[in-house]
Formats: sequence, structure tokens, C-alpha cells
Amino acid sequence: MDETDGATTRGFERKPEWLRKRFSQGADTAFTGGVLGDLRLNTVCREALCPNYADCFSRRTATFMILGTNCTRDCAFCNVTHGTPSEVDADEPRRVGEAVRRLGLKYVVVTSVTRDDLSDGGAGQFAAVIGSIRERSPGTAVEVLMPDFGGSPDALRIVADAAPDVISHNMETVRELYPEVRPGADYDRSLELIGRVRGFAAREAVGGAAGAAVVGAIRSKSGFMVGLGEKRGQVGALMDDLRAVGCEFLTIGQYLAPSRAHHKVVEYVTPEIFDEYAEIARAKGFAYVASAPFVRSSYRAHEALKSL
Repeated sequence: MDETDGATTRGFERKPEWLRKRFSQGADTAFTGGVLGDLRLNTVCREALCPNYADCFSRRTATFMILGTNCTRDCAFCNVTHGTPSEVDADEPRRVGEAVRRLGLKYVVVTSVTRDDLSDGGAGQFAAVIGSIRERSPGTAVEVLMPDFGGSPDALRIVADAAPDVISHNMETVRELYPEVRPGADYDRSLELIGRVRGFAAREAVGGAAGAAVVGAIRSKSGFMVGLGEKRGQVGALMDDLRAVGCEFLTIGQYLAPSRAHHKVVEYVTPEIFDEYAEIARAKGFAYVASAPFVRSSYRAHEALKSL
């Protein structure tokens, strides 16, 4: 059993006790890594230095990151590499579907780097991955954690028509911090994307799109970090904005700087305040709320649908 408090080994200040995480690596962790390596797949778990990756791998689960590892944007909080993107891999959807089958996943999250270089922002690849998962693992629920596609409603429609169970897009932070934390993004554009999810019908991929049967609404989800310098009133305003566009599921977690070159941690928010935020969010009408220091948008994501 190993213990880590995140970036202390890279020279950062020691974090509070509640941000010390214990993890173990056993046979299941190795199995997950082996499947990912064999199928040449990327995960946000590793690319974003997620503190929960060992826990997820030990449960034979991972969040797949498609469309390469180089992002066309350079957000101040994110560890994913900014650089020239790779060519779209036409075989990637097949490999993701095969990984879901081998891992026996009942719920899977698929995300991507932002691909502003592509005319559809990568929406077609998301749709192909969803189709591959449906083909190889029909009983698996699928959540897609998407970039903003430059605000394109047509790109969002491509993904929605592929019938994911949950469409997620993270706000990441409050409106006032967007210029320094997410300089390539737009607060209102992201809100608008989340709002468009409301009303999309989830479809069961039986007999192809033409024969699909409507089985329920696609759920909308977002998440944000605290500890970046936001004020409590701004957090409340962000929750109100999300509810105003119909967002149903919400995650709130502690920002942890991947390196000294990233946006600094302004505050380590206490577990008690996270509990307060959860109570406020539930009172505002979110159907599901996960709020704690190590919460991440795709960590134990299946719990949202199970709670309904």
C-alpha cells in the first residue's frame, strides 16, 4: 500500500491531511493497464494526472481519451499536452469498443482533447466510438465528456444522434476566472451547449438508426473545480446558471496544480465546505451531486444514473 499527497514529490508544499490519498496496485490494475497498452488507447486518467487513476484501474475501469493526446487549446489548469494534433485514427473506435468488452464495463466515460482543427470538432469520432461500444457491449451505459465543439449545434447533434446516455461538458470554473483559467473557451458558449442537451432523446441502437426506439432523455451533466480563487457567491451563480439551462448532474472537486507552470492553487477547500456546496446544489434542484476534494467528473460516474 502506497501513500501520496499529490505533487509533494515534485517540490510542491505539503497538502492538508484530507488530500492525502492511499492507493494500491494489484492484479486488476495491471490487467487494466495491459488492455489499454495492447489496444494502444489513451486515458485522461494518465494524461491529466488524475489522483484517482489507481483506484479506477484497480476496479478495471478507465476514462478513454480519444482523438490523440495533443490539445489545440492551452488551459491554465490542465496537464494535457498543448501541441499539433495527430491525424484522426479511423481504427480507434473499434479499439475502444473492444476495450470496453474486455474490461466488462457496465458504464463507460469517453472524453477527448479539444480539436479546433477539425470541421466537426471531433463529433464524428465520438459518434463512431459510441456505435462501436453499442455493437460490442450492448448493455453498457455510455457517457461522453465533450469539448465545446466551438459552439456548433450541428456537431452536438452528431453526438446526440449516436445515443449516449449522458452528455457531459465541464464548466471547470466560475465566469469571472475564465480569462485566466480557460482563455480559449467561452462561459456562455459552454452554458449554451449544456442547455441544448435538454430535449435530446436517447435511442436504443437496435436495428440501426432507422429502427431505433426512443427509451428516454439524454441526461446532461457538468462539473467544476474550486480552489482557483473563486468566491462563494460566484460558485452559487455558476450553479444557478447551470440549473437555468437544465443541467441535471453536477460534480465539484478540488483543483490540484499539475506543475508550477500551471495556475496556482489559491485555496485548499475543506471537506465541510464541499458538503455545504452539495447541500446548496441539491436545494437548487440538481438531480445528482458529487462534491468532495477528490471528486472528478468521470470518477465513479455511474453513480449518477444509479441515483435516479
